[in-house]
Amino acid sequence: MTDYVELQVLTHFSLLRGASSPDELFAAAALLGYPSIGVSDIGTVAGVVRAWEAQKATGVRSIAGTRVNLSCGRQLLLYPTNRPAWSRLTRLLTLGKKRAGKGGCLLHWHDLEPWSEGMIAILLPHEADEENLAALADLKTLYGRRGYMALFQRRRPDDAVRIDALARQAGGAGVRAVVTGDVLYHAPEARLLQDVVTAVREKCTVEELGYRREVNADRALKSPDEMVRRFKAYPDALRASVDIARLCTFDLGELAYQYPHERLIDGLTAQEALQKLAEDAVDVMFNGAVPAAYTEQIAHEMRLIGELGYAPYFLTVYAIVREARRRGILCQGRGSAANSCVCFVLGVTSIDPIKHELLFERFVSGERREPPDIDVDFEHERREEIIQWIYETYGRNHSALTAVVTRYRARGAVRDVGKALGLPEDLTSSLAGQVWGWSAEGVGEKQVNELNLDIGDRRLRLTLELARKLIGVPRHMSQHPGGFVLTHDRLDDLVPIEPAAMEDRQIIEWDKDDIDALKFMKVDVLGLGMLGCMNRAFNMLEADKGLRVGLADLQDDDPDVYAMISKADTLGTFQIESRAQMSMLPRMKPRRFYDLVIQVAIVRPGPIQGDMVHPYLRRREGLEKPEYPRPELRAVLEKTLGVPLFQEQAMKVAIVGAGFTPAEADQLRRAMATFKFTGGVSHFSEKLIGGMVERGYPREFAERTFRQLEGFGSYGFPESHAASFAKISYASSWMKHHHPDVFCAALMNAQPMGFYAPAQIVRDAREHGVVVRPLRQREPLGLHAGAIWGRYLAVRLGLRQIRGLSNADGAKIVGARELTAFESVEDVWRRSGVQRAAIEKLADGDAFHSFGADRQQGLWKVRGLAKRRCRCSPRPTARTRPSARKGSSRMSRCAH
Repeated sequence: MTDYVELQVLTHFSLLRGASSPDELFAAAALLGYPSIGVSDIGTVAGVVRAWEAQKATGVRSIAGTRVNLSCGRQLLLYPTNRPAWSRLTRLLTLGKKRAGKGGCLLHWHDLEPWSEGMIAILLPHEADEENLAALADLKTLYGRRGYMALFQRRRPDDAVRIDALARQAGGAGVRAVVTGDVLYHAPEARLLQDVVTAVREKCTVEELGYRREVNADRALKSPDEMVRRFKAYPDALRASVDIARLCTFDLGELAYQYPHERLIDGLTAQEALQKLAEDAVDVMFNGAVPAAYTEQIAHEMRLIGELGYAPYFLTVYAIVREARRRGILCQGRGSAANSCVCFVLGVTSIDPIKHELLFERFVSGERREPPDIDVDFEHERREEIIQWIYETYGRNHSALTAVVTRYRARGAVRDVGKALGLPEDLTSSLAGQVWGWSAEGVGEKQVNELNLDIGDRRLRLTLELARKLIGVPRHMSQHPGGFVLTHDRLDDLVPIEPAAMEDRQIIEWDKDDIDALKFMKVDVLGLGMLGCMNRAFNMLEADKGLRVGLADLQDDDPDVYAMISKADTLGTFQIESRAQMSMLPRMKPRRFYDLVIQVAIVRPGPIQGDMVHPYLRRREGLEKPEYPRPELRAVLEKTLGVPLFQEQAMKVAIVGAGFTPAEADQLRRAMATFKFTGGVSHFSEKLIGGMVERGYPREFAERTFRQLEGFGSYGFPESHAASFAKISYASSWMKHHHPDVFCAALMNAQPMGFYAPAQIVRDAREHGVVVRPLRQREPLGLHAGAIWGRYLAVRLGLRQIRGLSNADGAKIVGARELTAFESVEDVWRRSGVQRAAIEKLADGDAFHSFGADRQQGLWKVRGLAKRRCRCSPRPTARTRPSARKGSSRMSRCAH
């Protein structure tokens, strides 16, 4: 048994202070022979889940805690001894974060007392002075025998004298001393990186750091034997570290997540309510004649949902979608939820999993027993309504968004390291421009040579080396776009909550990977601009043409729509409007919905890098025959002509072709889904190729299959996700083909969005026979002005298209116009009450043509307004006439 445990370790989640990841620290601890180490990041527990995961890989136990820097200048390490004490710690941190705001934690000494039970507190002293004596006395009073004082080296003159004086002070105060190493990084070679992150934090170069540099360069994790050698004069303080580790029995695995108890139907359990809702919905969908396939699939899904206890989660998502529809907000579920027939009949998703043969087990699996993850897209501009409704419905003590750990990428790492080491900005910009943002390798010798730089220069070489080490290091914490964690009990009993940068939002300290590891459920409330466009289009279609159509009502079998898509006439549509997509469409020639699913998925970095695109196109055009060495592989890949385009297919290939277990196949799927850094799929090379060869597949075929799957390491697309997006692609294409007038108006009102500027959208609409009229102030500012013009309604451009005009000014102008038509430029200014600058923006947008003024004339008229007095302005008198004296008050301008 070791004689020492390290209890003062900062990870890189102490942003721009710690220089090593939990994985690096725990791997080093295992090599050094530690049975456990304590993680104590400053004012946060953001890194404890990664440490807990590193514990599983290394066998070194993680002791979860934090370090708090109090307003009075005192610093403490806090370690909960048990599960209730953990909740007290997270509640305490929540208090400090709420007080300090995003990224901070402001606590006072008196804040500690209500949350002190079951907590071990280790005082981090400065000097053996009167202030430290007072701190020891307060520590003893508050924590009793659970209060300790740390002894650590600072590597300064008279350090041994200082440590001895501190030990004597602690003994005199009745507080036990404990040895700590004050660790900032896992190994001595990481010291340079620590200096760099300190310089980044202080916004200066390493050479300018001076006293802002860490007090000594001996902050690496040292072996227990080395710590015993250094502190052999204090054996009790060494044993205290082991005793504290023994007392801290809390493990993150004890966190029992409780989902809210949803009861949408009185008298029924969540499972019974979900069953009734699904049965009633499918009965309405098929007018009482429900096909057997749907009945059997719903029964199968309900059995699995009941076994895993996920019914409340499905009810939550259903309630959110129902509320959105009550408010007239268009929404659609996507991702793996599209594999669920229950989600389909409840209207959460619009993809029929029976028709499209989607596998429910990709969404919920009894073998994986992982919480489901339902992503629902809402209209981008109205998503905040739903977010605030969730906060109001579930309460702010029970709901928060997950965090997002923003990490250094290759370009940012080169820029920051180069700046810290004093390289010129133009040089770091040139280096950063040589690499892809998500590259894990950073800038290499090849890129340096291309810039004709001297790779032998020490500062340049050190910049490139440290930049590679900085890739993946957390830079700051932000909020997830819409990933909600909801709980039955208080959420801050599990994890600290802090205010987000956005008003009326709050986040937890853990990101989606952390909550996945802890089996927390997450509801994703996401925004999609095209849904806002389509909702406007559906509303205008009903109001102006009397046609009531919804996203779920559109059949996906209109040959005329596919003919338009095949000609790449898709400007402004969803997902298939980019130049890359347009160049592929004439070759793909989609003729049915599944072709559109493939089209959405195939123009992606993963399929392109995995060399899947050209084999698929050759086979589709009949230039090459699909290859199926074994019958079981034909069943998996026949839909995509033998090319694995989707994550689900890759999982099945691994299982039937290489003998992967479902758990191993899921690990492969996770690697494919992690597109931020390349190389994750490569770890499966030997097992997949070897497994396929053992089962009789030719090695060349196995290697080619793996190369294709390896492309997913850049971006792997799930089939269900592609199907959900293809539904919106088809709907937008249907609207563009059958009602280009409505589509143009809706698209213009949804700007900014997509690849194309308003001028391009207008030109495209005119090419399709739509009359687009310019903005006018004398006539109504409707979306459709006048009667039927040819086949389509004429489209009148609105105030939204005026660059720089605020929504508030636009509303004032429209409000004044509704009373009676404007008669002149001055009339617009006087009656609307907006500033002259807003009227000038209207003139610049050629809005005054109906007053006989073109753009230039309109601008001159607006500039002349300043020389005129409004009729309600008083005539200057002797008392109100401006004085010529310096500093005298002047008559204020009329608001008009």
